[in-house]
Amino acid sequence: MGSLGPFEILAILLVVLLLFGAKRIPEIARGLGKGIREFKDATNDIKQELNVDPPRQQPPRQIHQSPQTSAPVQAQPSQPVASEAAAPPQPAPESPADPQSQA
Repeated sequence: MGSLGPFEILAILLVVLLLFGAKRIPEIARGLGKGIREFKDATNDIKQELNVDPPRQQPPRQIHQSPQTSAPVQAQPSQPVASEAAAPPQPAPESPADPQSQA
């Protein structure tokens, strides 16, 4: 009396077919599938809300000073800014060797 055999399953399917009809069974299955999907989505949303960690606040970065100089040491950017990367390098202005020779 524990499990259903193939004859019992076939009898149940036949009764369901007679009660609801062949046109109604796909509609019922479609509605049941949508309901299960919405339930799963809602439970996943709740799980995500419960598992989300609050954003951690990072302490402000301190600028270290070297003992020989009084100017703060600043970190250099690791990658150039997009406008710097696209612009060609500018040549250094030429300085005359003897400023009085051109005057």
